[in-house]
Amino acid sequence: MATPTTERFRSPTDATGIDEMNPVNRTSPYAADSEQSLTTKATDKAKEAASFVGDKMEQATEAVGAGLEAAGKSIREHAPNQGILANAGEAIGARLEAGGHYLEEHGLKGIAGDVTNVIRRNPIPLLLCGLGVGFLIARIVRR
Repeated sequence: MATPTTERFRSPTDATGIDEMNPVNRTSPYAADSEQSLTTKATDKAKEAASFVGDKMEQATEAVGAGLEAAGKSIREHAPNQGILANAGEAIGARLEAGGHYLEEHGLKGIAGDVTNVIRRNPIPLLLCGLGVGFLIARIVRR
């Protein structure tokens, strides 16, 4: 049982038993809100930055696609009219135009989707290719 003398020296605690006189336990009720607000702001800023970078990458991909398409047209226009070089120029120009058109239309998201579909359809060959590439990289790094 507590006596009046011991009550004087005992630090006041609330019903939860938290010592209110201890400065570590005395936090502002706004501290938790402020911390949550800072976390939310940081998360929002990170999302904005990621979105900005993603948009810029899509724009760059479209620009590369337009450049490839223009290069393909230029090669086809300036290729010789006859012979092996004419056939090669036509084929290279057509492939560059098709690749450029694909990049302009689909962008990075389209490429990622296509790669994902190829991996889903052919998991074993791609796994073996990955192992082979890993082996070659290990051999090169070892030397």
